[in-house]
Amino acid sequence: MQSSYVQIDPLDNIIVAITDLPAGTLVEINNQTITLKENIKQKHKFALNDLSIGANIFMYGVLVGVATQNIDSGSAITVSNIKHAAAGYNKQENSYQWNPPSVEKFKELTFDGYHRKDGKVGTANYWLVIPLVFCENRNVELLEASLNEALGYSDKKDISIDTTALIKKYQAGETETSIYETPILTTQKELKKNRVFKNVDGIKYLKHDGGCGGIRQDAEVLCNLLAGYIANANVAGATILSLGCQNAQMEILEKALEKISPKTKKTVHYLEQQQSRNEHSFIEEAVKLTFLGLIEANKVKREPAPLSKIKLGLECGGSDGFSGISANPALGYASDLLVALGGSPVLAEFPELNGVEQELINRCIREEDAQKFTKLMSSYSSAAVAVGSGFENNPSPGNIKDGLITDAMKSAGAAKKGGTSPIVEVLDYTEQVEKPGLNLLCTPGNDVESTTGLAGSGCNIIVFTTGLGTPTGNPITPILKLASNTTLAEKMDDIIDVNTGTIISGEDTIESMGEKILLKIIEVASGRIEVKAEINGNNDFIPWKRGISL
Repeated sequence: MQSSYVQIDPLDNIIVAITDLPAGTLVEINNQTITLKENIKQKHKFALNDLSIGANIFMYGVLVGVATQNIDSGSAITVSNIKHAAAGYNKQENSYQWNPPSVEKFKELTFDGYHRKDGKVGTANYWLVIPLVFCENRNVELLEASLNEALGYSDKKDISIDTTALIKKYQAGETETSIYETPILTTQKELKKNRVFKNVDGIKYLKHDGGCGGIRQDAEVLCNLLAGYIANANVAGATILSLGCQNAQMEILEKALEKISPKTKKTVHYLEQQQSRNEHSFIEEAVKLTFLGLIEANKVKREPAPLSKIKLGLECGGSDGFSGISANPALGYASDLLVALGGSPVLAEFPELNGVEQELINRCIREEDAQKFTKLMSSYSSAAVAVGSGFENNPSPGNIKDGLITDAMKSAGAAKKGGTSPIVEVLDYTEQVEKPGLNLLCTPGNDVESTTGLAGSGCNIIVFTTGLGTPTGNPITPILKLASNTTLAEKMDDIIDVNTGTIISGEDTIESMGEKILLKIIEVASGRIEVKAEINGNNDFIPWKRGISL
């Protein structure tokens, strides 16, 4: 990019500052020269033209706000002088034409994955332990304590904190200042890997706070989600712990699994505590059955698979003013490459598609998907308004601080993750990704609720872009983190896997970085690279109860 400012689209009347720009800087755009009236912080925007009250604000070529004050050219765009506005949407306007990128250099590539009997291919091989109700969370913890270390799965890098040094200082009567200044952090240590089952990547424990109480729909949705996790290609089988009297009954889970994956041949052990002799025998039975399941899971080995078997979740979180011009469009290009190779990218986070609905509607191959997307977006928006909120409340304080000051501005950049390919199917929460090509999946914008939903709908790898940094991970699906800027990549290198800030500095283009991302996806999918979220043990799992969550 190699510029101190950029106009992203010719229609835009606000300009992005790539570096801090002092007042008085001369800016030349479209054969006109303007003088900055005030300091413009990096990632923030300034007006290209004089804007009167009520004037529409455009960025990425779409409506992202409206002026609430008169704004002089060269003045900063802030929450004080504009408010959220987004374009409306209607039926499909025309048939969509797409020119796919060249995939000549990728078409012979494969990844090494775990082939399942239903034809799916996993990028990992996990066994699940799942409570059907929060009452079983303690028993799940007992299983974890009984199994993980003994089987060699407590093998992640860890930070060593010497709390005893603080205790000794306190007991010796040291001052609070002395205690605070005591160094207690040691370098990371690599715990010894000594796995009993070499082909099983781990046992994952999906603790949650649902399964009973709430409404019956919550229990049904939870069972659909859990069935999706069992059916995910990254999972070999599962041990299910039920209390017995909860809303989320075993029969509901069994029916959900049969519906979404009738061809699955995975082993699933169902145990009900209220039918057990006592808690000790219940835990003993669960441990033995899980161990037998691991023996079977260990028989599967990685073998080459076509890239068309990749179901790629597209996620962003902790976004900044660079996300929409570096990480997201680069991921979008990688998404287009994958579509051209027969793969299935999945764009989620419906509250963060506000303002770009018409573009996505126009990209739907089938009219029924365009109508379904319209209905889901309209219902979601109406439900938010009904509880006194709305999509305009989606940007977080961190988003606003780093230049994303309206939801439409955030959404227009977030949608870039979906590239430019046609949309083959629109899915509601927990519906399964089956068709090759770009899918839309209804999830909240909340990072963990969204990644939980992506994995539950079948994604076997997720790429997560961030401008501010987030440690989010998923129990069964590797999450590859992209930094939108070099400062973040260097500051939080313990959670970032790829730096796309080289686009901002001009070392990469969107296309060259997109190709690098796809190659990295192949390495992660093959198990040759362990993502930082997995190394750090980030296993975030939050089911969406279908209430309003932005």
